[in-house]
Amino acid sequence: MSEDSRQGPANGPSRRRFLTSAAALGAGSVAAGMARAQTADPLITEIQPWAQAFGEGVDATPYGLPIDFESDVIRRNVPWLTADATSSINFTPIHALDGTITPQGCAFERHHSGAIELRKQDYRLMINGLVDQPLVFTYEDLERFPRENHVYFCECAANTGMEWAGAQLNGAQFTHGMIHNMEYSGIPLRTLLEEAGLGAAGDLEDKWVYVEGADASSNGRSIPMAKALDDVLVAFKANGEALRKEHGYPVRLVVPGWEGNMWVKWLRRIEVTNQAVESREETSKYTDVLEDGTARKWTWVMDAKSVVTSPSPQSPITHGKGPLVITGLAWSGHGAITRVDVSKDGGKTWETARLAKPGEKMALTRFYLDTEWDGEDMLLQSRAMDETGYVQPTKAQLRDVRGLNSIYHNNCIQTWHVKPSGEAENVEVS
Repeated sequence: MSEDSRQGPANGPSRRRFLTSAAALGAGSVAAGMARAQTADPLITEIQPWAQAFGEGVDATPYGLPIDFESDVIRRNVPWLTADATSSINFTPIHALDGTITPQGCAFERHHSGAIELRKQDYRLMINGLVDQPLVFTYEDLERFPRENHVYFCECAANTGMEWAGAQLNGAQFTHGMIHNMEYSGIPLRTLLEEAGLGAAGDLEDKWVYVEGADASSNGRSIPMAKALDDVLVAFKANGEALRKEHGYPVRLVVPGWEGNMWVKWLRRIEVTNQAVESREETSKYTDVLEDGTARKWTWVMDAKSVVTSPSPQSPITHGKGPLVITGLAWSGHGAITRVDVSKDGGKTWETARLAKPGEKMALTRFYLDTEWDGEDMLLQSRAMDETGYVQPTKAQLRDVRGLNSIYHNNCIQTWHVKPSGEAENVEVS
């Protein structure tokens, strides 16, 4: 092995640097380390309880759940954000996760009238409107169609929405946790539309589909036909198992790269139309209000965005000076993430982070910056770029264009102030 190959990546500490950094801490630290080494550690020298008796048998956990030691890795809500939990949101604990796939049990929820219980046997999906033959499918019918598997992120348009007016919520879970990333199994929507026949619709260029859910809110959204025939999925599995109730069991819509409100849960109807229906959720809601009070329509795509998940307010530095792994997530509704930069000084200088693997279209990308921390203050930021060349903007750049009236589609650069104590808080930098 060559000398260079043992040094590790240029932007991070190698094992050799990790070991030598301990020696550089000074004689006092070395002496203390020697004292610790000579002191009997009962976790090493004594037989512990877990090694003195049998553990649980395979019949104890018919469905595996996280161990109690990880009981804090849970979805959380902010009660004052909404009037009632049945029309509310909770947040993915992104600060405590790694990789990119979100466990279903941690994936955020957004409901307009609560999560309903709908049996597969009672499920029906209607396709009507400008089609040759209106059809109604049972769940068993859907299972007979050829299916596909794709990993996509789902982000609520209101993710980071509270931050328009300033640094509000103290934690990556609360500022950026209205997002999850799962592998969906299902049928391309185009397959079902073709089964019903699109001849009656005529020229498809200006046609739409209106999709509607079976819950009491009848949440419905209009989708341009071009998107419907492109990559939209009628999904009934996530991460290899049935959808959870809160995620639309037994069937939901997946609209890659577009705002989560369009991912209609408990999908019951797909209507081919001549124009957008312009329902409540696409007129009075989920539009971007500008400084002069006018609203932008059809801002469906979630622009490139990123956030450092650790260190962050809920994931402080606890080990002191030395090697530090800065990590986070990046994503774009326009395609794959190609690069993420990290700044430790509030955007004055940037270092290119390491992507865990090449970015995938409309899916979360994990990034790492393997670095050294000197124990001083840091203003941590991340900045994502996608395959179109789009660069994630600062909050000031967004405000210059859209003012302060917006709620949705806030993809600004986030800043965490990491203090010498290792604790972090949500701040803004000018």
